[in-house]
Amino acid sequence: MTTKEYEAYYVPAQSHWPIVGAVALFLVAIGAANYVTDIKNDQSGFGGYVLIAGIALIIYMLFGWFNNVINESMSGKYSAQMSSSFRQGMSWFIFSEVMFFAAFFGALLYARVFSVPWLDGAGNNAMTGQVLWPEFSATWPLILTPGGTETTGMGWYGLPLINTILLLTSSVTAHLAHVALEKDNRGQLKMWLGLTVALGVVFLYCQGLEYAHGYADEMKLYLTSGIYGNTFYMLTGFHGLHVTLGTIMLFVMLIRVFKGHFTPKNHFAFQAASWYWHFVDVVWVLLFVFVYIL
Repeated sequence: MTTKEYEAYYVPAQSHWPIVGAVALFLVAIGAANYVTDIKNDQSGFGGYVLIAGIALIIYMLFGWFNNVINESMSGKYSAQMSSSFRQGMSWFIFSEVMFFAAFFGALLYARVFSVPWLDGAGNNAMTGQVLWPEFSATWPLILTPGGTETTGMGWYGLPLINTILLLTSSVTAHLAHVALEKDNRGQLKMWLGLTVALGVVFLYCQGLEYAHGYADEMKLYLTSGIYGNTFYMLTGFHGLHVTLGTIMLFVMLIRVFKGHFTPKNHFAFQAASWYWHFVDVVWVLLFVFVYIL
């Protein structure tokens, strides 16, 4: 009888990066809440500085943690069993992100389909509309709230359309980079992956311009502009945060490519970043349809 041979499974040492990430997220939450409050009250507080510190700490944590994992991978400590664990972990992570955005899309659709029509007396709420807001009209985007807040809806053309083209193009370039890696064509891999990172950066720049346009005096589209302003900035803002994270991940992959990492048969880190980027692209298409067009 032969003794069954078990594959070695690498167990990493205790890491300080999870607690660093937790502190960073805490700072982001506190900073964002105070920053929004400062904007609403037209004050200059500490919220913005705390938010920037939290974001900087997250970026530091990502690069530090990535460095540890890369060193472990390149030193041959990972096995096929470990690779399976990585795949399962990334799959569940993306699934959790799907649920995250599903909650915000659910809030948007609930407001559009139920809440706003109810305020206008739809269904069994005729008395509500007549007594509380007799002049309220249920339209979307809700540019005039029952409380009298006025704003302007963001159209789908212009910067939103440009951003859609940018992200759809980046999804194609990311796929072409993956194909080049599988064919071991390092030149095309560098070109397509570099272009994908550049498109992500340009997208974020255009979104910044869009926000500046929204907060301009002619639009007055603020985070405090009723349910429309809330859902618009929450959905597009969190998506922008995910694009930032995806761009950082792809940039790290680009650095690794220039260092000669990855082979056609061993490149799950690149594949995971590609999965995440395609997910971000799909979310933007849904955003473009439900937030900007419909």
